[in-house]
Amino acid sequence: MHGPRDDRPAADLDLGDLVMRVARDLRRRGMVAFEPYDLAPHHARALRVLGHHGSMRLGELAQHLRVAPRSVTDVVDALEERGLARRSPDPDDRRAQVVTVTDDGASLLGRVDAARREAAEASFARLPTADRATLRRILERLDADPGA
Repeated sequence: MHGPRDDRPAADLDLGDLVMRVARDLRRRGMVAFEPYDLAPHHARALRVLGHHGSMRLGELAQHLRVAPRSVTDVVDALEERGLARRSPDPDDRRAQVVTVTDDGASLLGRVDAARREAAEASFARLPTADRATLRRILERLDADPGA
C-alpha cells in the first residue's frame, strides 16, 4: 500500500519533503482512527464535504473532492448502502440528483472527526504549546496565500 518510510534524518530533507513526511504520518494516523468505523478515508472526506456544504449535485461533490464524476458515484453508492447519505431529485432540475448526508451519516461524521482530531492532537502533543501556536500561525499564513 505505502512504500517504505524515508528513514533519512529530518535535517537531511528539504522543507517540502519534511512537510510531506509529516503529512503522510498524519494521514496514516487518521486512517488508523477511521478503522473502528469501517470507513475509508475517501468516504469520510465525502461525508465531511457534504456535512460542511450541505446537499449538492454529484458533479459538485466530485469538484470538491477533486475526483472524476464517475469516481464520486462509487463513493456515494457506498455511503448510500450504509445509510450515511441519500440521493434525491434536485428541486431546481428534476433531471439531476443531489446527495445529502443522513442523520446517521452526520452522527458517524461527528465521531470520525473527533477520532481524527484526537489522532492529530496526539501527534502534535509532542510539541510544546508555544511551538504548536507558531506552527499554526505559519500554516495558516501558507494556507491563506497558496499562490505566493
